[in-house]
Amino acid sequence: MDFSLPAATEDIRSRIEDFVAREIVPLEADPASYDDHENIRLDLLDAMRARARAAGLWCIQLAPEHGGLGLGRVGMAACYEEMNRSIFGPAIFNSAAPDDGNMMVLEKVATPAQKARWLAPIARGEVRSAFAMTEPHPGSGSDPSMMLTRAERQADGSYRIYGRKWFITGAAEAAHFIVMARTSDDPRKGLTAFLFHRDQPGWRILRRIAIMGPEEHGGHCELEFDGLAISPEDVLMGEGDGLKVTQIRLGPARLTHCMRWLGLARRCVEIARAYAVERHSFGVALAERESVQMKLGQAAMSIEIGRLLTMKAAWELDRGNLARKEISMAKIQAANTLHQAADMAIQINGARGYSRDTVLEWIYRYARQARLVDGADEVHQMVLNRFLSQEKADFWRWPVAAP
Repeated sequence: MDFSLPAATEDIRSRIEDFVAREIVPLEADPASYDDHENIRLDLLDAMRARARAAGLWCIQLAPEHGGLGLGRVGMAACYEEMNRSIFGPAIFNSAAPDDGNMMVLEKVATPAQKARWLAPIARGEVRSAFAMTEPHPGSGSDPSMMLTRAERQADGSYRIYGRKWFITGAAEAAHFIVMARTSDDPRKGLTAFLFHRDQPGWRILRRIAIMGPEEHGGHCELEFDGLAISPEDVLMGEGDGLKVTQIRLGPARLTHCMRWLGLARRCVEIARAYAVERHSFGVALAERESVQMKLGQAAMSIEIGRLLTMKAAWELDRGNLARKEISMAKIQAANTLHQAADMAIQINGARGYSRDTVLEWIYRYARQARLVDGADEVHQMVLNRFLSQEKADFWRWPVAAP
């Protein structure tokens, strides 16, 4: 495995690093930069997106024919990490969840007509999108086989959707949706993915669920479907292919979370180190305290472990593999590393870290969701145990180069 970056990719990464430090990080210190839900306010976001596009750093995850830069997953890992050294970065580069995951799955499986209608406006930054899969108890969460939302086929070939979804990220601001619904009781072919626009009748937002925060644009909403009509041309892939759609979408999307979380973890360490150097107590700088050095060293090692696991998973995806166990390992490591790095940085900064004088408390609250979203830690640990039971000693096999 060789994770050295091609010169062209390193150039993009370096320019993102510079853009984040010069153009985005300074915005975080101004309370006027934030909306009511503690993210970058939308008019400022639009202005900064124009600057990112002008700098040639737009939507790097898509192929050039779809408005992106065509980086592979390894290149994305390096660049996404740099983007999320700022809490505002991913949205500005049009590489934030859930849009990036929706764009990538549409690019991979949508028909040309579907790409023109549903993908292109997201890629241009004209609309935002959402992926509606999770349901309240007793419906589906980490286990999609529990899905209760149903799509009933009509005599004319269209569908009517009935059910409820919740914690649908971005729904309050989204125009384009992918919704998962049950079309049969077949355990493997019982789910179907549908595309719809927010202006279509037959559905509504019941509430924007209050969370610990901060929130992505559009929050996390509970939706009700009461006969939403879907035409046959708005079925993604085909009837019964919903589980396949989720597998194609969620694996890479989980990994992009890891990439971004590692950037935030690095930012926590940077803030902690800077304060430890300047802050003196009992005659010496905090940076000279062995206990502080141990905290920083542990955080640096944990981040590097997360980077290597993320890069290995990205490398496997670039080789055409599903990388399920690699993504699960990266997801667990990156989520826990982010939470630990934020906690460590707050501890070193003391009362300053707990205040809003830095972004650490923002990151700390945001980090807690990382161990839940896209599969709780425990689910991914179960996945890894399943691979271990199947592969036994081969769980740790080395990749072998072709002769």
